[in-house]
Amino acid sequence: MSTAFLETKHLRREFGALVAVDDVSVQVAEHSLHSIIGPNGAGKTTFFNLLSGTLAPTSGSVFFRGEDITSLPVYRTIHRGIGRSYQITNLFPTLSVFENVRLAVQATGRDNFRFLTPVTKFPDVLQRTSEVLEIVGLTDDAARPAGQLPHGDQRKLELGMILAPDPDVLLLDEPTAGMASNQVPELMELIASIRSQGSKTIVLVEHNMNVVMSVSDRITVMHQGQVLAEGTPGEIADDERVQEAYLGTLYDEEDS
Repeated sequence: MSTAFLETKHLRREFGALVAVDDVSVQVAEHSLHSIIGPNGAGKTTFFNLLSGTLAPTSGSVFFRGEDITSLPVYRTIHRGIGRSYQITNLFPTLSVFENVRLAVQATGRDNFRFLTPVTKFPDVLQRTSEVLEIVGLTDDAARPAGQLPHGDQRKLELGMILAPDPDVLLLDEPTAGMASNQVPELMELIASIRSQGSKTIVLVEHNMNVVMSVSDRITVMHQGQVLAEGTPGEIADDERVQEAYLGTLYDEEDS
C-alpha cells in the first residue's frame, strides 16, 4: 500500500504498437499544485486520463490516500474526492448557470436520484450551489443560460461544477485552452484563490508556460511518453534537457 496522497506507479498505456505512456511514476503532495507539461504528443493527456480513471492502463497503478484506485470507474473516483475538467468545455448550454451547478451538486449528494422532486425540497443543495457561484464569481449570471456566457466565464462555470461536491483533488486539463490572453489572468487568479484556502490539491496540465512557472509548487515534464524531468519551477527552467525538448532538438545528435 502506498502512503503518498496521489501517486502513479509505473503507468503504461499502449494503443496498438504506440506506447503513449511509458513507465510513468509521479507523486503529488497533499495541498500542492503540481503541473504536468511537455511538448505536443508527450503523453500528457493520456496520463491525465489514466490518473482520473477515464482510461485503464495497460499496466501500472494509481493510488489515492494509499488506496489502489486503478480499476475504479470515474463516478467512483468522484465520490472519493477527485474532480476533473477537460480541454473541451462540458456544460448544459440551454440550462441556466445556476442549474448547471445545482445539478453537479445534487448528482454527487445523497439526493442524486431524486430529480423529479422539486429542488426547493433540498435547501442544502440550493445553499451549496449559491456558495459555489460566489466562489467562481458568477452569482450575477446565475439566471443566464450557460451557452450565452463568454468562453472565459464558461471555463469558470466548469470549474464551479467540479467544485460542487467539494473534492479534495482538482485535475485541471488545459483550463486556459481557447481563452483570449486577457482572460487567462482572471481564471488563474481564481485557481490561485481556491488553492490558497489550503484544502485542495491541484494537478494541472497546461501549455502556457508563464502560467505553469508562476503557480506550480512542482512540475513534471513528459517527453515521448516518459518522465523527462521533475522539480521546482526554477529547477525545470534551468534544465537543459527540458529546454532542448521544447526547442525540438532533443536526440538530434543521436539522429545525425
